[in-house]
Amino acid sequence: MDAATTITWVRRDAGLTLRALAARAGTSHATIAAYEAGRKVPNADTMLRIVGAAGFDLAPNLTRSAAPADEGARGRELIEALELAAMFPSRPRRHLDAPRFPAA
Repeated sequence: MDAATTITWVRRDAGLTLRALAARAGTSHATIAAYEAGRKVPNADTMLRIVGAAGFDLAPNLTRSAAPADEGARGRELIEALELAAMFPSRPRRHLDAPRFPAA
């Protein structure tokens, strides 16, 4: 969620007008309106102050997106992929051996 959406959402959820949120946050309603419209982007401290003035806490949700870099991990992945590929024939057979069932 971007800053404009977040500020608009917390203000509306708190039931505050632009002027009421601005008064609580110690800024002007024009500044809050500019943030909500995306014309301006607040810095981190200002964002925390505005969200806090609406009665919310802005806590980051950090998750690991990938395993930590391991020296040689990519090399092992390549070796494993090549070993797997070696298990399959490079050219398909012309005839497949399949079980034959009697006609019903």
